Amino acid sequence: MSDKTLAIDIGGTFTDVVLRDRVSGALSVAKVLTQYPDPSVGVLEGVKEVLKDVPPGAISRAVHGTTLVTNALIERDGAKTGLITTAGFRDALEIGREGRYDIYDLFLKLPEPLVERRLRLEVRERVYARGEVMLPLNEEDVVSACEVLRRAQVHAVAIVFLHAYVNPDHEQRAAEIVRRELPDVAISVSHRVAAELREFERTSTTVANAYVQPLVEKYLARLARGLKALGIAAPLHIMLSNGGSCAVQTAAEFPVRLVESGPCGGALAAAHYGNRAGYRRVLAFDMGGTTAKAILSDNGAFPITTESEVARVYRFKRGSGLPLLVPVLDMIEIGAGGGSIAHKGELGLPAVGPESAGAEPGPACYARGGRLPTVTDADLLLGYLNAAYFLGGQMDLDIDRAAQAVDEFARSAGLDRMRAAQGICDLVNENMANAARVHAAERGVDLNGYALVATGGAGPVHACGVATRLGIDRVIVPPAAGVGSAFGLMLAPIAFDYVRSFVSRISGLDFDIVNALYAEMEGEGRALVREAGVAESEIRTVRTADARYVGQGHEIGVPVPLGTLTEESDAILQEAFDACYRKIYGRLCEGVPVEAIHWRVTVSGAKPEICDAVPIAKSDHPPAERRVVVFDRGAREVAVHKRQTLEGGMVLKGPVIVEEVESTTVVPPGWVLRVDAMGNLILGREGT
Repeated sequence: MSDKTLAIDIGGTFTDVVLRDRVSGALSVAKVLTQYPDPSVGVLEGVKEVLKDVPPGAISRAVHGTTLVTNALIERDGAKTGLITTAGFRDALEIGREGRYDIYDLFLKLPEPLVERRLRLEVRERVYARGEVMLPLNEEDVVSACEVLRRAQVHAVAIVFLHAYVNPDHEQRAAEIVRRELPDVAISVSHRVAAELREFERTSTTVANAYVQPLVEKYLARLARGLKALGIAAPLHIMLSNGGSCAVQTAAEFPVRLVESGPCGGALAAAHYGNRAGYRRVLAFDMGGTTAKAILSDNGAFPITTESEVARVYRFKRGSGLPLLVPVLDMIEIGAGGGSIAHKGELGLPAVGPESAGAEPGPACYARGGRLPTVTDADLLLGYLNAAYFLGGQMDLDIDRAAQAVDEFARSAGLDRMRAAQGICDLVNENMANAARVHAAERGVDLNGYALVATGGAGPVHACGVATRLGIDRVIVPPAAGVGSAFGLMLAPIAFDYVRSFVSRISGLDFDIVNALYAEMEGEGRALVREAGVAESEIRTVRTADARYVGQGHEIGVPVPLGTLTEESDAILQEAFDACYRKIYGRLCEGVPVEAIHWRVTVSGAKPEICDAVPIAKSDHPPAERRVVVFDRGAREVAVHKRQTLEGGMVLKGPVIVEEVESTTVVPPGWVLRVDAMGNLILGREGT
């Protein structure tokens, strides 16, 4: 019987594979080092491990989250790409917004365009903003452009014409010509990839899609063949940046939608477990080997942004990257992972990250050639990690190499070894807490009353340190937290987003046009999710609009009712805008008219039903071990428990360490651990 779900998450350091029984909720887990340059090698290795005692035919669904697209854009190892665009707009990629993301940096660097200038070719055509044709497409120009691109041996072509989001006829005809002239080249057209206004962002998104398309197509085909060779015939779904998933064919056509594919899984898992434990407001905190991610969730819902960036020149400076018009969960990325490197900063002060040792060579304690001190090395020296039980004993850590690496950093900082190790942990905790604090403040959120749900291999190690700095009193460490992102992939429904631009004031809105746009998007969306295996009766749609006061430069998302919109709907839209604007900014601009810019719809299937397994503690478990662990107040001997030995209702007073195969939970002094009925570790500060 096909009753198991397979989830695969590729991270910067580890690849996580989780096999879950849909009836009992039982999990089988594999955690292997991510392999470069072909990450599918590590994936198949992990899949083989979880299939040791399971027939491949028992798998009914496979879900995959990957950092492949993000890495390709950062490392610039995508396809050689050409751009065909409206005459006069070849330099839109370099002109950008004409703004400075750091007004005080005299040596400001901007990201290099993905398409070199000689491969950005112009054709004569022009469409007005309302869709009327000003100048017909010159097809000979397109043919000439194809000849240039053929000689340059490009493997992908992006087609971006002015106002094609309103009238795509010229783009469609140009794509037909390119397909005829360059049959082996991947083609991305802007009205399919990013059908909305703002020329720079639309061009950047379409070019990025074309740039990674050949790479993603080959990777997904290789992965599908590998899974088939193992006997897995179940459909493979790919995690999207919006918290949904899609079929392989859709992912191959719109690979730019995968830019935050992997990290979304951790967010879904955190909300799931937090809500099951009775906490509706959750700060999802996922810390892996390379980075940490955080996002706020209220009642299981996540904020979604349609303005994201990738491949930043300065990784954590907004505005220094390539803009993408794709819906993504509005999370923050922090340069803080187990592999984050400790060093002296530009001002000569100790710093941690954002540079990471990754999987190759990895932290010094991995004994794979790394020599620089990392957070994992510090955690090992402080006693948080067990050198003989890393990955459940599958990988031994070398404490002597960790000591050598940290000693060099300690000498440069004028500290002893253990003080330097403690300083590394304090710095990385403060970095993560500060980023989360700013993230919450920018959204007008008070973290008081939130629970922090920790996932990722390093998340439970540092969760209490981060929570203390944020003033959060409750930390939840779910079962198999170290592979939380992979587990979260199983929670993703089939879903896809569509957008159309139509600028109009809400008062006097032409609802015939809006109804036609929604009918077109919803029809296309229903067809897509049906192809992914969703029954018609399970399809759901959600509508929103991007609206603003006339004269403003940015919009906010506003809910739009389903069904046919009529003249009475403008009052409903106005009320919805007022409520959303007041919630964000605390006030309204009385007397200023409101206009809508974009009309959006999400078409999805039902959320997968999840049956949580209730862990059963071993009755014959050995007594807790003890080891010396260093906290702020000095070294002390603490009890070390194996997680599988903890029974529901058990209470442990910190300091205490809880080890499991995928991660380690550190409960510092002043905190108390309680095991709930679902096997969650609920950590709270004493007296709360």
